[in-house]
Amino acid sequence: MKLATFTHAGNTRIGKVFGEEILDLSIVCPELPTEMLAFLTAGEPAMATARGATYQSSACFALSAVRLEAPVQNPRKFMAIGFNFHDHVAEMREIPAMKDFKVPEVPVFFNKQVTCVNGPFDGIDLPKVSSQLDYDVVNDVSVRDWQIASPTTTMGKSFDTHGPIGPWITTSDEVNPDKGLWLRAWVNGALRQDGHTDSMVHSIARQIEYLTGAFTLEPGDLIATGTPAGVGVLMHPQQFLKLGDVVRVEVEGLGYIENTVVAERE
Repeated sequence: MKLATFTHAGNTRIGKVFGEEILDLSIVCPELPTEMLAFLTAGEPAMATARGATYQSSACFALSAVRLEAPVQNPRKFMAIGFNFHDHVAEMREIPAMKDFKVPEVPVFFNKQVTCVNGPFDGIDLPKVSSQLDYDVVNDVSVRDWQIASPTTTMGKSFDTHGPIGPWITTSDEVNPDKGLWLRAWVNGALRQDGHTDSMVHSIARQIEYLTGAFTLEPGDLIATGTPAGVGVLMHPQQFLKLGDVVRVEVEGLGYIENTVVAERE
């Protein structure tokens, strides 16, 4: 089941994706919350109701006729893990100053401020304060000089618009992450990253176990699970994003997001 937040005719609500159409759950299941965080908080009863919603052409819109929003527009937390793919660690070791860098024994997490959340096809700002704009898989957009300048990575990872997510939530009955999934990223049609979840240092289950050993994870919280090799800052020469560049990030079986670099908005 694929659940999305969408806007049509100025009204934002949640829907269930059927191929190239989206079923308006506010029509067929009016008892459900119309906002994703409230829906997820309602738990399994709400999920079961949505799962039972069947295709009805009179309550469907073409995906091309709606605006897909960030599936969870107002998460309480947005966590991300660093150095979590073996091939990414290997490319970091190519930097002379980091030739002895070791695979982290425990997950290395940082925060992305939730105000960075952005829609799956919305523009991402090129900051006025930096030209070192980079991509990662979620798309975990990064401002590398701000990231490197601070003892933590939160500042360089949290600029407004730098957390595009989506295009929808895919439930585990459709895609089993335990079987392994391909992750790919393109910039202007050129393949930059081509990795697989089997290369993760710490599995998704381990990441959740580790985080919940310290604090409560709540419905709608986001966890970016790491990036494979191929980030722009580690290319030779470095390849940072420019105005007009288009970044497409795809996870096997889940779909893709695509974001164009635009001038920073006021």
